[in-house]
Amino acid sequence: MRIVFESHAPDETLSLARALGLVAREGLLIGLAGRLGAGKTLFVRGLAEGLDIDDPRSVASPTYVLIHEYHARLPIYHFDSYRLSNESAFAELGIEEYFDGDGVSVVEWSDRVASVLPADRIDVRIDDIINSESYRQIEATLQGRRWTDLVLAWYQATMSASDFANAIDRLRLFEE
Repeated sequence: MRIVFESHAPDETLSLARALGLVAREGLLIGLAGRLGAGKTLFVRGLAEGLDIDDPRSVASPTYVLIHEYHARLPIYHFDSYRLSNESAFAELGIEEYFDGDGVSVVEWSDRVASVLPADRIDVRIDDIINSESYRQIEATLQGRRWTDLVLAWYQATMSASDFANAIDRLRLFEE
């Protein structure tokens, strides 16, 4: 299943991610991909808001420390694989303990380490348009079946009940 959202401003990206945080459950893994500056860390900040973090401004890119842990309704484990030389280096961080833990794991630059990620996850790709400072296409792809109900709940949380009934007009929802 793939859902494509559109965001016309950073606040819309935050709101979209916040909606995912509201429905997130223990064990959720989100892989984030996109160019430098596309909004991956902003997405994590919105997710953290939805998970009731005390200070969303504390969410920062873990590029130089590789992982940040945040306390919220569910613990948030925020990884960054950008600076790692290969997938083995990422696996050596003890990722299974986090992925099998009691929180929500988010991996920035997940496309660089995809082969060592669990099969059941939500991959989110944020594409910025070069000629636009604020427009983003945010594509969420369900990997495996474990999170199907959560993705549908997230999708529904992003719109009113009447909009959800007519969702195909607003978003492109594909069954793969």
